Amino acid sequence: MSAKHIVIGITGGIAAYKSLTLIRLFKSNGYEVKVAATQHALEFVTPLTIETLSQNKLYADMFAASVTRDVEHISLADWADCMVVAPATANIIGKFAHGIADDALSTLLLATRKPIFIAPAMNDKMFEEPTVQHNIDLLRQKGCHIIDPQSGFLACGSTGTGRMEEPEKIFTIVHQTLSVPQRLAGKKVMITAGPTYEPIDPVRFIGNHSSGLMGFCLAEAAAEEGAEVTLVTGPTHLTCSHPGIRRVDVMTAGEMFEQCMAIAEQQDIMIMAAAVADFTPAQAAPEKIKKEHDSLDLHLVKTRDILATIGKQKRNDQLLIGFALETEHEVENATKKLHTKNADVIVLNSLRDKGAGFGTSTNKVLMLTRDGQTHESELKDKHAIAKDILDVACSIIK
Repeated sequence: MSAKHIVIGITGGIAAYKSLTLIRLFKSNGYEVKVAATQHALEFVTPLTIETLSQNKLYADMFAASVTRDVEHISLADWADCMVVAPATANIIGKFAHGIADDALSTLLLATRKPIFIAPAMNDKMFEEPTVQHNIDLLRQKGCHIIDPQSGFLACGSTGTGRMEEPEKIFTIVHQTLSVPQRLAGKKVMITAGPTYEPIDPVRFIGNHSSGLMGFCLAEAAAEEGAEVTLVTGPTHLTCSHPGIRRVDVMTAGEMFEQCMAIAEQQDIMIMAAAVADFTPAQAAPEKIKKEHDSLDLHLVKTRDILATIGKQKRNDQLLIGFALETEHEVENATKKLHTKNADVIVLNSLRDKGAGFGTSTNKVLMLTRDGQTHESELKDKHAIAKDILDVACSIIK
């Protein structure tokens, strides 16, 4: 593995002593390590120990004289390939979540545009406090990787969740993330996910059972391989964790169409995994429809076909991947869709396969390509299926 640049952030918690082991793990595995620490952290670990283990100068004082006369928190953010804050106290989590920069570490965090891993460590009552949980959710939404604390004996003498994950596990998570081949580096990838909700009135809609998980797995996998990902998603409870994903939330098929068409021309790869409604009410009622009659007639009209529209406009240097969910004549219908939509790949799901399709964490697909090849996957986790789909995409690009 080529050398990676890691910045380890240390904050003022008793688990700071574990950060010394983390420094040694990265150093012994060929990483270049620099450390940024809060003043409270230095009550637990000494600058001499940190600098001896990292073999680099400690960054802990925003106003220390700089030999190079550079702006240190900016130059350090540019130098880093990744940043790991371990331990991360409730204080630094709150600062970062709300854009507060009043010391060396918090300022560096706001200047960093590389993957950031946060390993919370605190008393269990603090960790469970709603404001702290909200701040952690905000960091997830920013794209930070949260390495959840473990349950166990805490420094305060109680037992609960708040114990920082062990350094060996933190190292493994970071190392595996950084070791993923960057086959899509420099590529722009648009992915759609989830269902669409077509309004009947202010409180009712036509929808489907899609959870969006397949699209989110594809977005995470593409971002891990270096792609600049735009995820256009319908309503879902899922969240993104990778900082390389830009999320665009939509509600209806019409909104998804507009968002996709606005950026399609700039994309290298487009993966249309959303379960977009084929029909929508011609007109939504302005007020809630009362149950005054024995029946209700809805006039539905076709939605605009996102896959077909992009297929007509795409260039030869763009790759278009569509999804098909079939209940009968699966391969025949998927093959027809491949050609009528001018797609390069169609990923076929079948509701006949137990454990595949909507509402499951697993999937089983058959990929049909324009050149007549087929690639079949066995039933497995949707994260693994996402990697299979990207393998096919990368083979076509190559």
